[in-house]
Amino acid sequence: MADTNKLGKRVKKYREGLGLTQEQLATNSGLEAEYIADVEEGRVYPPVGSIIKLSRALGQRVGTFMDDQFQPDPIIVRKDERVEETSNKAADGQYHYFPLGRGKTDRHMEPMFIRIMPDVAHTTSSHEGEEFIIVVSGKILVKYGKEETIIEEGDSAYFNAVVPHYIGAVDGPAEIYAVLYTPF
Repeated sequence: MADTNKLGKRVKKYREGLGLTQEQLATNSGLEAEYIADVEEGRVYPPVGSIIKLSRALGQRVGTFMDDQFQPDPIIVRKDERVEETSNKAADGQYHYFPLGRGKTDRHMEPMFIRIMPDVAHTTSSHEGEEFIIVVSGKILVKYGKEETIIEEGDSAYFNAVVPHYIGAVDGPAEIYAVLYTPF
């Protein structure tokens, strides 16, 4: 059986390896200490923006928290062989991530397929780098700064992620492909 809290265990491993407390990691990442504890214990699976903040604060690339093993190029992921990273039943179920670059240890982008459930909070996040999304199904609300735009199947959005933003499903579940770039 797959380890359903791999990300949380890796965050804890790198945090402890640096001699940081959860409170220090919270300060360094801009996240709450209670949230760090929830991630490490597998009670919450963080959205991409929080994973990026954790990876930067721990001096690791985002994929470090998701990769299992090295695979030589090219990395091929068949649609019916995608593996969800948020299989933990206790984790927040709004975003379901399916990494598409697992095993490519020298990558500079994080490609993924994401299934998004509707959310009423519309909490924005920001981080260094850029994001590109393309809608596969459903409708997506893109909040970027003070602008709000609805995009649909086949539409895309490409933006600097340092601006506060939110990507969420509208009128039911939606699916997107996303590519994130974060400088290291």
